[in-house]
Amino acid sequence: MAHRTIIHIDMDAFFASVEQQCNPGLRGKPIGVVGRGGRTVVTTASYEARARGVKTGMNKVEAKRCCPDIIFVETNNARYTDTCAQFVCLCRQFTPLVEVFSVDEVFLDVTGSLRLFGSAQAIARQIQQKIFHTFGLTCSAGIGPNKLIAKLGSGLHKPNGLVEIPRGAVPELLENLPVGALCGIGRKTEQKLAQMGITTCGRLGRTDPGVLRQRFGIIGELLFHMGRGEDDGPVVPLEETPAPKSVGHSMTLKRDITCRGLIAFHLLRLSEMVGRRTRNSGFSGKTVALTIRYKDFSTFTKRRSVSAPIRETRDIYHAAKNILSSIRLDQAVRLLGLSLSNLVGEPRQLPLFPDAQRRRDVTRAMDAVNNKFGDFTLTWANLRLLEERAGIISPAWRPDGVRKIVF
Repeated sequence: MAHRTIIHIDMDAFFASVEQQCNPGLRGKPIGVVGRGGRTVVTTASYEARARGVKTGMNKVEAKRCCPDIIFVETNNARYTDTCAQFVCLCRQFTPLVEVFSVDEVFLDVTGSLRLFGSAQAIARQIQQKIFHTFGLTCSAGIGPNKLIAKLGSGLHKPNGLVEIPRGAVPELLENLPVGALCGIGRKTEQKLAQMGITTCGRLGRTDPGVLRQRFGIIGELLFHMGRGEDDGPVVPLEETPAPKSVGHSMTLKRDITCRGLIAFHLLRLSEMVGRRTRNSGFSGKTVALTIRYKDFSTFTKRRSVSAPIRETRDIYHAAKNILSSIRLDQAVRLLGLSLSNLVGEPRQLPLFPDAQRRRDVTRAMDAVNNKFGDFTLTWANLRLLEERAGIISPAWRPDGVRKIVF
């Protein structure tokens, strides 16, 4: 295994800290950043609110119960993504190997930069100082021999912490560490491991990999290595990110709906969002998938492939409507999702017929306006009947490429 030095930078209470920095009246006060609409949850709470028991994922009622004087602030995705893009550029001053893990987290492989900057700790401190001086924000840094350990380190002393975990210190640190503390082991996996009597990383790393494979399938081997603090995954910069397998969007509706006409309006909006991202990234797709979540949270997805790759909004919309027409709705719908998969590169052949040429030119004009001024600045007339807007940024967002969403 190659010896590497990885830094994980994790912005502290990112959305809330950005809002407090932009609005001095919010500084020092308990705030919760929430999406638009009545069915939103707290996406990030300031440290003042966290001290009162407010946690990410709480709805407004729960947060208010914990902290009666909490101030709710609607999410401003354009502000967060702009800040992310800038601090990614800042990190690239130290190494070209910068991987955007989420809108508020990055990994840096600084193995080749140590001679230039002295040490990983020196690099991490410089990044923390530059982020504070540039944005007025704090971040926590973890340094380790791989991405798994670096991310673990960044969460040990927040906010504004810096923890280095040398390779030799990993076994002792992991011995009694709960398995849920490792990135990639969620609540369900943690519960399944507990049923096997495995609650610590030390125990996980000593479990027979064959037993884990029998219980978890292919990821059993991965869990074994995670328990030992081993991770061969490289830091993948944006320009080397593999091509996406699908492009998708989903929205939780303001209220449960049963009217197919209203569902179709929402599908048109989703079709435009999926189509524009697909076109901007130079792809077309052959499979449309519609996801429906009922009011009781039961969820299913139905797919349908088309004969030729599509990327135009109306083509995606028509395919989605065809899927919808084949579904018997048993309950009111709470959430809708739409995705395009089986992606291929942009077709090189120009449209042959005048109608197709006009459609292409209109679409390009709409995309150009919306790319410059934001989603739905120029849109379909039917969508003006809707007021719904996406409230929470997807964890898959990236500063460039198919995962980039213009707000």
